[in-house]
Amino acid sequence: MLTEERFVRIIGMLEQHGSVTVQQLMKVLDASESTIRRDLNALDKEGRLVKVHGGAVLKGKAYSAKDDDVEARKELHREEKIRIAKYAASLIEPDDFVYLDAGTTTELMIDYIQSKTVTFVTNAVAHAKRLSEIGCKVYILGGEFKASTEAVVGEEAMEALEKYYFTKGFWGTNGVSVSKGFSTPDVKEAIIKKKSMEHCMERYILCDESKFSQLSCVSFASFESAIILTTDIRQEIYRDYKNVVEVEI
Repeated sequence: MLTEERFVRIIGMLEQHGSVTVQQLMKVLDASESTIRRDLNALDKEGRLVKVHGGAVLKGKAYSAKDDDVEARKELHREEKIRIAKYAASLIEPDDFVYLDAGTTTELMIDYIQSKTVTFVTNAVAHAKRLSEIGCKVYILGGEFKASTEAVVGEEAMEALEKYYFTKGFWGTNGVSVSKGFSTPDVKEAIIKKKSMEHCMERYILCDESKFSQLSCVSFASFESAIILTTDIRQEIYRDYKNVVEVEI
């Protein structure tokens, strides 16, 4: 098979499935691993796909440089977020000391928290208010208020985190990539996510399927540093990772 013919077949598979693995391409195109990897490198350089660990994803909106307003994000992929939030909330046990990151999916968790003997620390004003209303003990970080995500960030928030060590923590992310890890558009918010994750025993990233193979400006943790709670995984390259959990309710 000629090189350009393989290129057409690869792009066609990506348009149909969104992602492909090296193994899938080797089988379909009857080509060696070195040939497939060379093809993917060439197509990536031409900007026709995005090469990732173990395969490739369709070229598209794979990069975001700013946060959308929180109110606009609340309705995006809402059913998937609810499923993830329900499952995440079920992981919280009595007497846990939990960090709850700002975000639309983490906020949905609050509707499904069963135990009231849990102590929470959060950098989200809205989260703190709702947790208090349902009878939970909650501490909110102090510092600079970021309106677009309703998150508290900055040096004061960092200093406050130094004294806490959490049994469990739940974070949102703008992007998930095997090679680049978890990322977000804002440096200050990334620093808070990174520090709180470093002070936590069990770490969970909550993200719907649309966040996979996406990249934002600042990475705050490596791909395998947390368990990823998501819904239906459409990109085959993520199915083999043990830290990626498709939730069932």
